[in-house]
Amino acid sequence: RQTIYNHHGDKEKLFVAIVRDLTERCNAGIFATISTFPDQPKDLEADLIAFAVRMTRNCICSRDGKFLRKLIQSEGERYPELFAEWREQGPGRTWPAIAARFARLAHAGFLDIEDPDVAARQFQALANAELQTTFMLGGTPTDDEVLQSATHGVRTFLRAFVRGKLKT
Repeated sequence: RQTIYNHHGDKEKLFVAIVRDLTERCNAGIFATISTFPDQPKDLEADLIAFAVRMTRNCICSRDGKFLRKLIQSEGERYPELFAEWREQGPGRTWPAIAARFARLAHAGFLDIEDPDVAARQFQALANAELQTTFMLGGTPTDDEVLQSATHGVRTFLRAFVRGKLKT
């Protein structure tokens, strides 16, 4: 009798296969959203806020994103290979793409950034800072909460990295 364990071998390998599949699906959404990054912003603040909202909605709040985060949080300590697989195939592939977009903004004179990798991580952390409790409790933030968090986060980010005066 064929079982899922016959196919994958054991629970650990099954979890790794699930994480790999979810990560690939999440990456597709992330890369699609990254393609909307405002490389030539007309209004830097508004364009980055809109991008932050899209990243949160399309990636972090997606069904796959929520399930993957929950799986990593609940099983990552017990099965470190899960975390390693996700880190390598998820953030290890997507963060450089986001960092490259911020590097382009810096090169174009919009931002003053020394390390685009750090700036990309800080952007995402700030844009979602007000949503962490909701995420930890397994909830989905409302559209207003996502917009508010993105707005506050982007404004803080721009205070740190904008080149020249920031309009507020």
